[in-house]
Amino acid sequence: MRQYTEDELVERLREPSTVQNAFAQVVNMYSERLYWQIRKMVLSHDDANDLLQNTFMKAWMNIEYFRGDAKLSTWLYKIAINECITFLNRQRASHQVSMNDADVFLLEKLKSDEYFDGDELQLKLQKAIVRLPDKQRLVFNMKYYDEMKYDDMSEILGTSVGALKASYHHAVKKIEEFLAKEV
Repeated sequence: MRQYTEDELVERLREPSTVQNAFAQVVNMYSERLYWQIRKMVLSHDDANDLLQNTFMKAWMNIEYFRGDAKLSTWLYKIAINECITFLNRQRASHQVSMNDADVFLLEKLKSDEYFDGDELQLKLQKAIVRLPDKQRLVFNMKYYDEMKYDDMSEILGTSVGALKASYHHAVKKIEEFLAKEV
């Protein structure tokens, strides 16, 4: 199957005769990247898979509303991030955890996740990351793990580049402080 550029895919998504084939290619192109972005937020493989499915279902159901003002990848990231935040808020409510408390339940899920193969150091880093507020955690993951540019993050998150740089800086400081105490 021929690989299309993002612009070509957007055109094919607008055409009723090619929309299904084009969307299948979108899923193929973005599944892995979106999965890892989601996984970094929810930590559990099973939850990440479910949220990835939800992301693509929402994208498919709303594909006719995609105007092309933003990049297709940006639109998909926004949907995935919104799915993560909704999921985490539901998890907090069901575990009766406040937004300010560390998401300890996420760490417990990670420890019991058969797909987690990190060592003790990786687990300590995840403990530090999970204690960050959602926005800082998102920014940290996008910058540190995905090496995403601030301009791209700004488009996805709807936040200024300056605010994103400040969030990343604060996240790094909090992680450093946490790891220094853990040693």
